Amino acid sequence: MSQTVYDVIGVGNAIVDVIASCDDAFLKAQKIEKGAMTLIDETRASELYGAMAPGKEVSGGSAANTLAGIASFGARGAYIGKVAGDELGGIFRHDLNAAGVDYTTAPLTDGPLTARCLINVTPDAQRSMSTFLGASVFFSGDDIDADKIASARITYLEGYLFDRDEAKEAFVKAAEIAKAANRLTSLTLSDSFCVDRHRAAFRQLVRNHIDILFANEAELVSLYEADGFDEALDAVKAETRIAAITRSEKGAVLIDRGETLSIPAEPVSKVIDTTGAGDLFAAGMLTGLARGHDLETSGRLGAIAAAEIISHIGARPNVSLKLLAETYGIEIGD
Repeated sequence: MSQTVYDVIGVGNAIVDVIASCDDAFLKAQKIEKGAMTLIDETRASELYGAMAPGKEVSGGSAANTLAGIASFGARGAYIGKVAGDELGGIFRHDLNAAGVDYTTAPLTDGPLTARCLINVTPDAQRSMSTFLGASVFFSGDDIDADKIASARITYLEGYLFDRDEAKEAFVKAAEIAKAANRLTSLTLSDSFCVDRHRAAFRQLVRNHIDILFANEAELVSLYEADGFDEALDAVKAETRIAAITRSEKGAVLIDRGETLSIPAEPVSKVIDTTGAGDLFAAGMLTGLARGHDLETSGRLGAIAAAEIISHIGARPNVSLKLLAETYGIEIGD
């Protein structure tokens, strides 16, 4: 086994988020599907950005948010993802490195602009995302840093990146490098629409390469085209070692070698914005597993991180998650 340098390395879409408040009438007028992620082109991105209320621009992307959370827990993280050599790309790189995440992927020099996700948040805290993927999808196996993958306890793959064949091949390459180094590989399904587009490929990836699967209830049911949650749970038990299925206010269901464990959601005084809840649940759970905690404690760390993130606008922590975990009596360790 290679020397361990990182607890987790993430592979995902490098995106800058623009988060603004809106009402349901705005979603209807703009023909935005509430609570979903919709892919848009550059022209639509410019039009929608102009129509949105004043927003907050923050570096985002699902796996990047997870890695920022892992760094906030005091764990060691790295990230692989593609930005352009433009202003937003520079902001993304600065923000992630400033959060304590090692990010050195070479920028795209000839192609579209850095990706951006336009997130409209309604008063019920639902986020509706319109995403221009831009430079982020111009990602291939050439961007996979084999030495970094081999030196990370867990490789974390983001389903949003799965659209292009080059990315699919890069996922398999990363998983094979991790396996050869006796490391673990994890995957987040990211969105039901991702699952609908790539169900067969996701199933093959999960069966052959994934040790830890993250999904929400709807994504898991879609993956297995199940009649309900229980049927989907039975299906995933047969295909991967560990699974974490988030269920919003119902908490999460964890599976380890066929055994099931329920993790309650941590209470919050008021839900402000659900953006990033699943990303930060993954951050807590991956940190726990990488640092040698048992499944229940790792799941609790996920619930703690998710509760923190939904209590404010934005998908990155406002406080030190390491210190927050300590208030629950959980030491992250080395």
